[in-house]
Formats: sequence, C-alpha cells, structure tokens
Amino acid sequence: MKYNILGRTDLKVSEICLGTMTWGTQNSEAEGHEQMDYALSQGVNFFDTAEMYPTTPLSADTQGRTEEIIGTWFKTSGKRADVVLATKVTGSGYKAVRDGIPISPKTIRQAIEGSLLRLQTDYIDLYQLHWPNRGSYHFRQNWTFDATGQNRSSTRDHIAEVLATMGELIDEGKVRHVGLSNESCWGVSQFLEIAEAQNLPRVVSIQNEYNLLCRLFDLDLAELSHNEDVGLLAFSPLAAGFLSGKYQDGSTPEGSRRTFRSDLGGRYSEESRAVVGRYMDVAARHELDPSQMAIAFCLTRPFMTSAIIGATTMTQLKLDIAAKDVVMNDAVLADIHAIYRQHPVPI
Repeated sequence: MKYNILGRTDLKVSEICLGTMTWGTQNSEAEGHEQMDYALSQGVNFFDTAEMYPTTPLSADTQGRTEEIIGTWFKTSGKRADVVLATKVTGSGYKAVRDGIPISPKTIRQAIEGSLLRLQTDYIDLYQLHWPNRGSYHFRQNWTFDATGQNRSSTRDHIAEVLATMGELIDEGKVRHVGLSNESCWGVSQFLEIAEAQNLPRVVSIQNEYNLLCRLFDLDLAELSHNEDVGLLAFSPLAAGFLSGKYQDGSTPEGSRRTFRSDLGGRYSEESRAVVGRYMDVAARHELDPSQMAIAFCLTRPFMTSAIIGATTMTQLKLDIAAKDVVMNDAVLADIHAIYRQHPVPI
C-alpha cells in the first residue's frame, strides 16, 4: 500500500480509503466489521464516513447508523489508534439531520458531539463540511449551476466563523484537521485565504467526485491542489458501480445501487452507458478488470491523496483494494485519454 501526506500535516493516509455509506442498510454491523478488519489487514488506514450515513437509501430512521457500526468496531477491536478517521457535518437541505438547517458554529458543535458519541472516540482526525451552505455544482448540478445569487461578504463571514469554531474544537482535542467536500475552486481558495489572514485552521483536503466519467477536478481544482497542497479524496471512483460493467446489459442486480436509484444519481443514461462500454473495451484489450482499471486510473492522478472505495460484498472489497497493485502503462493511459477527448463530460 502506498501512503500519501494529508495536506500540510504529518498524517500519512493510504491511497485507498474505505468508504462506509452502505453500512446500516445494505450491509449489517457484522459485515461492516468484517470490511474494516480486512481493509486494515491490507494496509488501508483511512476510513471515511458522515453523520448522515447510510445513504442506500437515505432515511431518518437509519441516520447515524454507519457511525455507530464504526464505533462498535473501535470498542471491540481496540484499533482506534490504527485508523485515520474522517467524518462530515451535514449541510443545509437534508431534513433528516437537524431539519436541514445550514452549517453554523452551533450545528458544528451539535454534530461533532453526536458523531463522537456514535463513533465511541474522543477525536476525529479529519472533520469535513459535507457541502457548502451557498450551494454546489456537484452531483450533476453543474449543468444548471448559477452563482449570481451568492453574497461574497456573508459567505466569507460564514467561512471565518466555521474556521474559528474548528480552531476551538482542535484546541479541545476533538478535531485534528479540517476538510471540505463538494466544493469549488473559489470556495477552497476563500477558506485558504481567510485561514492565513486570521491565523485559523488550514483545510487539508477536498472530497469531490472523481472517476472516468466525471473529471471536473482536472481543471482549476487540480491547479489549486498542486500549489496549495489540498489533495483530493475522490468519492465514487467507480461512478456508483457503473464502471464495473455490472449495469451494461440494462439490468439491476439485486441489492445494487440501482435498486435504490435507477439513474445512479444522474450517472446512468444510454449515452453514458455507451461510454462505459468503451472503457470496458479498453480494460478487456489490456487484460484488466474494469473496476480495478477505473480505480488504478484515479491513483495515477498527481492530485490524488486517496480514492474512497465502497463495497457491499467482500469479493468486491478485495477486488477494489487490489487495484493498488495494477500498473497503468502508457498504452492504457493513451486509450483512456482518447475516449476522454471524445467524451469529456458524459454524465
């Protein structure tokens, strides 16, 4: 396993991160524990969760259950110190968490106490804002995104308040580092600028979607990542399982993500299925498993701190973690680039 430095910290995280958002619905507590045991045995020292998980499906009845499953594993295994743990405070709009009110110093305080209790730990290594209050172009909102309703002054005041609160939590030993999620280049730059000007905690990472079908990060955010040491934690490196090829015949395997959302969060269409078919042809031509090729491609990107995988079966988990050993030669990368040039934004 390769390890990367998290931002400008002294933490080293595995280039593959264990995602957890199926635990509590698609996966039982015992299955979640088995996944953590195996991942750790393979050198995965980085786990990512959120207070709103599980998401498959989202439900007020199960909200927080994923963190509880991680917490019982910490208690029974005694391996909290072996894991770099990341979780998130929910943003505005999701009614099952604090009735959907926006992130504020008060909600951050409420959220962190709930997460610490469920996770059965005294501290969070990486505490992330799940999405910005002002809105986001992620999850296919890039097609209609309009920033003209934003207010620069109030946004910057909010960022200063959030960072000040995070600084207090760091001083109290409850949080070690701060990260963002579903953010833009301008948003990250504001966090960095305000932190430097006011001597507040510096964000160390950004968790956005990145995969063969969604490469928005390749542009301005890649430049920011390089120059400011804010690495990407890529969620959905398999595009919700789409890039594994299991949906290519139009079927919906029992218990799969399409069981809960037929369009895979706006990823699945006839057009995108054709593009996935082309990537599968590349994998076949080079004798690669399509899932492993998709994950291994993410690991080649210079801005990649860690790719977050998720699995509902141990077979899937073992296959995905083994992507760390896949060599992406120039011929494979050239074939991928040729498809990307023709289909840069297929979802």
